[in-house]
Amino acid sequence: MSKLRSAPTLDDVARKAGVSTATVSRCLNDPERVVTATRERVMSAVTTLGYTPNFAARVMAAKRSFTIGAIIPTMENAIFARGLQAFQEEIHRQGYTLLVSSSAYRPEDEEEQIRTLVARGADGLLLIGHDRAPRIFDFLEQRKMPTVVAWSFIPEKDTPSIGFNNRQAMKALATKVIKLGHTRLAAISGIRQGNDRARLRIEGIKDAMEMNNLPPDSLPIIETSYEIENGAEAFANLMSQTERPTAVLCGNDVLAVGAVRQAQEMGIRVPDDVSVTGFDDIELARIINPPLTTVHVPHREMGRKAAQALIEMIETGSAGQSLELPTEIVSRQSLDRAN
Repeated sequence: MSKLRSAPTLDDVARKAGVSTATVSRCLNDPERVVTATRERVMSAVTTLGYTPNFAARVMAAKRSFTIGAIIPTMENAIFARGLQAFQEEIHRQGYTLLVSSSAYRPEDEEEQIRTLVARGADGLLLIGHDRAPRIFDFLEQRKMPTVVAWSFIPEKDTPSIGFNNRQAMKALATKVIKLGHTRLAAISGIRQGNDRARLRIEGIKDAMEMNNLPPDSLPIIETSYEIENGAEAFANLMSQTERPTAVLCGNDVLAVGAVRQAQEMGIRVPDDVSVTGFDDIELARIINPPLTTVHVPHREMGRKAAQALIEMIETGSAGQSLELPTEIVSRQSLDRAN
């Protein structure tokens, strides 16, 4: 009976490459410090032998897991995809691995996922938005868990945020809509309970209305989950009102695409009969006909900056600092002057 072959070791790689184990370690952990010829020889030996670093030993030596957890509200559409991709690229570049969970916008699921990631030794957490039970932040504080919030910038919160001002961004878009002569506005929003992004975007619309002498309480709002079909249904409900809105502002591009599709099915012309706007500037906003006027969110920069901030907190023990990123209105064909 043949003996089972043992896994190749760092010593095996060093012998095959004709270098010291310290050089092999530098090639794996800090390759820029090793000359190209030596690095190529070492990596050839690694490939030939099928060597993989002893992750457990690295964890024990560093007293860190080199993993970072991210909990996003949904994986069912592209709202978070671009930012999370940039986040993953940056932490990978700095030697960390990403663990991702989705809460499906259920606070109880998010809390369980937070506790699980902490229990499994995550070095830090990326969370979306600030709205969650105080006991969760108390738990993270007690565990001294480095945590960064993205997609929302609220500097007065204790947890550092790398994001944008949802209220001001939507206020700017709503102001543009009103300046085009629209006075009958309506909104299709995500569920505002437990979602500061959705809540603040509605507040931004009301701010713009008040600033332009339109009664904020007159704004019809339909709350629904972020799915194209739900945006379509909400739009149909709004357009069944006796006094139809001339502009429908949607909480994100997914809802807005549903609204535009429903308008087409109902024979309502966008923007001739009603204008529709979105928020996020995901790919859907550009390919729908007509393309959406929306708020461009710097997803990739936000993901990259959030990763850098979180890793600095992990490696230095600092409390972290909030960073506001700018948004901009992208004007396309779904918004026109009021008739």
